[in-house]
Amino acid sequence: MLKFPDGTQVRVNGLDEIMEELYAEGRKASQETGEEILVRLEKVNNYIPASARREYRSVILKEYRDYVANRKNNTQSKGGSKDEPGKKCR
Repeated sequence: MLKFPDGTQVRVNGLDEIMEELYAEGRKASQETGEEILVRLEKVNNYIPASARREYRSVILKEYRDYVANRKNNTQSKGGSKDEPGKKCR
């Protein structure tokens, strides 16, 4: 569920899976990643109005930043590798 600054909440299908995939690919939170998330969401039949695309990207990037931070915190607290996702250990 996406929560917009005005209090509006929008259900999106597949967001968790998309964020998981991007994290596994080692993608950083950036405008490019935000746009990629929107494109992937549209591919799984989510409608994103053109007039609200910028606002969606902003909210989705915040969600992705939070997701990445939570994954890193969980990995570190469980004694796992502190390496970035998508990078090989030597």
